[in-house]
Amino acid sequence: MAKKKFYYERRPTTPVHIGASLVIGGEHQIVVQSMTNVDTNDIEAGVEQTLRIVEAGGDLVRFTAQGEREARALGEVRAELRRRGCEVPLVADIHFNPRAAYEAVRQVEKVRINPGNFYDRAKRFAQLEYSDEEYREEVKALQDNFRPFVAHCQAHGTALRIGVNHGSLSDRIMSRYGDTPEGMVESCVEYLEVCREMSFDDVVISIKASNVLVMVQTVELMAERMEAEGMHYPLHLGVTEAGDGEDGRVKSAAGIGALLAKGLGDTIRVSLSEAPEAEIPVARRIVSLTDKLSSAPAVEVEEGLLREPLRQEQTPLVVAYAHPSLTALPSDQRPDLLIVESSEEAEQYPSFRTILSSEVHFVTDREAMFAAPESGALLVVRLEHPNIPAMLQALDETMSVPYVIEYSSDAVPEEYPIDAAYHLGGALLRGQAKGILLHHPTIGAGVLVHLSFGLLQATRRRITRTEFISCPSCGRTLFDLQETVAQVKAATSHLKGLKIGVMGCIVNGPGEMADADYGYVGSAPHKIDLYKGKVAVRKGIPSEEAVDQLIALLKENGDWQEP
Repeated sequence: MAKKKFYYERRPTTPVHIGASLVIGGEHQIVVQSMTNVDTNDIEAGVEQTLRIVEAGGDLVRFTAQGEREARALGEVRAELRRRGCEVPLVADIHFNPRAAYEAVRQVEKVRINPGNFYDRAKRFAQLEYSDEEYREEVKALQDNFRPFVAHCQAHGTALRIGVNHGSLSDRIMSRYGDTPEGMVESCVEYLEVCREMSFDDVVISIKASNVLVMVQTVELMAERMEAEGMHYPLHLGVTEAGDGEDGRVKSAAGIGALLAKGLGDTIRVSLSEAPEAEIPVARRIVSLTDKLSSAPAVEVEEGLLREPLRQEQTPLVVAYAHPSLTALPSDQRPDLLIVESSEEAEQYPSFRTILSSEVHFVTDREAMFAAPESGALLVVRLEHPNIPAMLQALDETMSVPYVIEYSSDAVPEEYPIDAAYHLGGALLRGQAKGILLHHPTIGAGVLVHLSFGLLQATRRRITRTEFISCPSCGRTLFDLQETVAQVKAATSHLKGLKIGVMGCIVNGPGEMADADYGYVGSAPHKIDLYKGKVAVRKGIPSEEAVDQLIALLKENGDWQEP
């Protein structure tokens, strides 16, 4: 009988040369990058931070370039790095200013532009009406403007990243497609058509969102579109505004991992609201997990076992093994189901829903394809295959009964959340499984339960806490981002289900907060604008007063609860 194979296979791409020392795509190693958060005009600070990123393992470093002055400063940073023996390529990040982009092409190895604000008219969040002919004329004008820039990149041997962000699409694209994956893809393709027409291949694509589900769906759609169009540009992956701490790592690993495990992605950035060099170890771990997939055996399934994927409509469960420490958890942070060894042990957890281990049907991932649970038993699938994402894809296409995924690993505790999110992210984003059960030999039971809820929230399967959307900071940031994120979290982390964006400048807000309910956005040095949705409702607030003003705004709109 014929068999279907599930395995890791990287998408073929055209290699992109970034200066003389780095190649993205083709059969080259996945490239890890970060972005500085110092003033681009501060040459010494830029050099020192770049060296820290490189020392941590970064292959590529990006700087913001607001204007021509900052673009020229990048040439000085690059020259000083070369003087100190550092050959890392630099990228200029451009928003709103084509003249800065033209200058940056002369100074660095790669330039990133955002189609949403490069040549399209200034964004006003306005609904525009176009006839088909008028729309085609606007696209033609955009592409006519873009051709000289592509020729400029060709002349200087400078690579290009076309970077689309959810929420920063132009009014033209938004008016026709909405803030959708289709709109994001179309925004990118308009520029790619010019690159292909001019035989300019040193182009990398990125499509990012703070919503992991949107990010994964859009990158997959972009890859499908490029395949249909015969385009083979490499993909840069990242969950933008992922936040900090465990939440930022889990969101990044879930989104990036879901795509890398499917063979999509040639360079990555983990965007954390922390020091740039803190992003690198997380990214390196994600790359190392991907490298292991290439040597793992395929999962082979007989065609006769394949069926339509089983989707769970119910809220997914957080399952845990009984441990006395769990009784200290607040009632709203406890697991939904506790596995106990005996009726006597169950009596120690009177306020928990429990199930005897004898009533749980444990099977390995391979056995699960042929197993049905005993009558009334909970089916728990223990993951053992070395390519967990491939095995989960196989289970998704073979299982006919609901089941809980058990993920166990002896990874060091600081890497375990990254590993769990990487391996389970794709399955959870697909809507797979009725619940998750995490296990680790040394991590506390309460910590594992907290991580379980975090994984379900990151993949939008279950919302149980406040969602914080915070940018990773850059040279445009107008306040101390890390300190501010901590303050906002301390004040609002009890507001379950609310989405709050903390953005360092107007480039990332309000547009790139995308679906945030409220926004805290830097508008001038130490001045904050507060947003309700995408509307600025309070402007120019001194930063020392802004958190209190945010709380007042929440109260006015009925979204505040006392801790």
